[in-house]
Amino acid sequence: MRGPLPFLLVVPFNTSLFEQDSCLSGKFLGNYRDGSNINSVLITNEECISSWTSQTQSLSASFAPAAQGFRQLVWIEEEAVDPSLKTVIAEDEFKQFLERLSSPPAMPSEETFLESKQNIFIGTYQDASYEIFYQTQTAALLSVNSRVAIHLDAVLPRYWKSTPVPSFPVEYIPVPPSSIDPVKSVLANLAYDSTVATLVDGISIPQMRNDIRFLTGEDGQSGIVSRHSFSQGARVAAAWLKQRFEETGATCQLMPFMQGFAPNVICRYESVVNTTGTVIISGHYDSRGSFGSTRMPGGDDDGSGTTAVLSIARAIARNGVKFHQNIELVAFAGEEQGLYGSRAYARELRSLDANITLMIQADMLAYRKPGEPMQLGLPKSIGTPEVAQLVANISSLYSPELEVGFTSACCSDHQSFFEQGYASTQVFERAGPIADPMYHNSGDLSDREGYDFDQLKGIAKVQFATILHYAGFELHK
Repeated sequence: MRGPLPFLLVVPFNTSLFEQDSCLSGKFLGNYRDGSNINSVLITNEECISSWTSQTQSLSASFAPAAQGFRQLVWIEEEAVDPSLKTVIAEDEFKQFLERLSSPPAMPSEETFLESKQNIFIGTYQDASYEIFYQTQTAALLSVNSRVAIHLDAVLPRYWKSTPVPSFPVEYIPVPPSSIDPVKSVLANLAYDSTVATLVDGISIPQMRNDIRFLTGEDGQSGIVSRHSFSQGARVAAAWLKQRFEETGATCQLMPFMQGFAPNVICRYESVVNTTGTVIISGHYDSRGSFGSTRMPGGDDDGSGTTAVLSIARAIARNGVKFHQNIELVAFAGEEQGLYGSRAYARELRSLDANITLMIQADMLAYRKPGEPMQLGLPKSIGTPEVAQLVANISSLYSPELEVGFTSACCSDHQSFFEQGYASTQVFERAGPIADPMYHNSGDLSDREGYDFDQLKGIAKVQFATILHYAGFELHK
């Protein structure tokens, strides 16, 4: 005999959903963005839906029965972009996406796929159908074939992104006060430090320029055409990043997390004092390009964030910096397909009860819209406000040229850690929506108008200064 018919519920996020006396307790599938709103997705049954709606009178809840069950659930959302970039109505874009999803191009065998060097395919599958459980103008919840799910970036509209939804309920883990209190303590005692200023000022723009040109292939030597998570170019980049980080004294590993994906690059500087506390600073090194093109240089998204993290490593080595907490500098893969790499690592750390005291993701740091000042954007919605405030205050001390504000552009790999209850935030290039005309475009190179190395250095300085102030340090020269 079949059990109760499962229902998928999409409702504005509220902590009351997780109260023990609620029939929705233990039914959580994660939080996802729809425009300016954060929605929770839950799986339950008709009896619970009826009971819950009679008690809450939630007019904005949406629910749908999964009569045929479901395969891989995927949340699709339109990103926050400057109106000047939009040339197609979102509804039309979504219709075109569904048409492409129904009839993707042919895909070679897995062996050919893995040997395809820089080329990326989405593929034809025995079942390329989909089912929609929730849809607005800016988001949708789909059920698709699991192999289709990891390749959705190949058919998504340029300003849309996908996030996989767990197959089974997960625990809602808020950031506890015990993780926020140390951030508040640093905030309360924060003051300008001339030694910190000297260390962060030493970040080299010429070196950053060389590094980004290798990652984009603009140097003519790396041979990288694409850093898409499934490309050979991403594996070249991963090996190169590991070597560069190791040259600065870090202990590194290439960490696989899912078949077909390039690995995460995890690099660590051990603390010189006895502590389990660990600070993570990261970027994602995988990239996305124009629809139908195999050229995916990812100069800004997110070669800029990756280069900023590498510049910090170089400054650590050059100045003999030793820390009073463990420091991990990380380059994630799988971000463009739905935070796969960072989710795998964050979940692993949570399962180990790792003491991650702070996490800051750098994603898109270098583009400055003509006529605008240099900026630093902090997340308006998903992230720890106290960590964002710490970054903002440190920016005023060491990069006062940056105009700091909030951005609706969201979310990058910090979300994976925030979901696991770790204090985290993101740094971004603009106090506003995405304005880079080469976003998710094969023209995302460093040698172009608007690619600003001074802004990139300014934000990298803030990241480095945050590590120095929060972790504590000493110099061994």
